[in-house]
Amino acid sequence: MAERNFNPGRKEKLSVEEFVHLAIKSLRLGEFKGIHSVYSGFNEAFKKYFGQDPVQATNRLAEENKIEIRPIKGGVLLYLPGEAPSQSRGDEALKKMGLAVVEKSAQAG
Repeated sequence: MAERNFNPGRKEKLSVEEFVHLAIKSLRLGEFKGIHSVYSGFNEAFKKYFGQDPVQATNRLAEENKIEIRPIKGGVLLYLPGEAPSQSRGDEALKKMGLAVVEKSAQAG
């Protein structure tokens, strides 16, 4: 299989942000919005392209709100801004079960 050029038609390298956004859009499977940093091949591709640690770069982008990160077994899931699921597993479980989520302020009244 021939190696694919990361940036056809461009003489300069992609920026870290451009690379990460392109990876998320290109490597996601089916209807999933995020990619697994390890299983998708992202970490290895990042190291080959930039020669540096992808963890530091993606953490910096997350701090700048340019991507979203969710911890998961074996690595992290990377998402474009606004595409990550909520961080509350309990709320997500109740929603999938078709049960209403009761807010704490509503319980107290």
